[in-house]
Amino acid sequence: MVKRIPKKVKQDIALDRIKFLFKEAQKKFKVNPDLAQRYVDKAHKTAMKVNLRLPRELKRKMCKHCYHYLVPSKTCRVRIHKNKIIYYCFNCKNYMRFMLKK
Repeated sequence: MVKRIPKKVKQDIALDRIKFLFKEAQKKFKVNPDLAQRYVDKAHKTAMKVNLRLPRELKRKMCKHCYHYLVPSKTCRVRIHKNKIIYYCFNCKNYMRFMLKK
């Protein structure tokens, strides 16, 4: 009889892998942006597979609309306007707005 792995354990393993993939994407972006994008795609699919919410710092490195890897001034524009951070993705040309903490 095979024991099932608890959901929380799967999510912890997935979170470690996702953090590793984002770290590798950050390292490889200067050399090969396509490889970095592939790492981010794998991280996003892993999170969806185990039904895991990404932490805020990782969520903001990925476009909400096209899931493209965001690097300020390379793949996105970052502005601050009226207590909001606004990201503009160069790939899909959409905006993402996040509130600033007071």
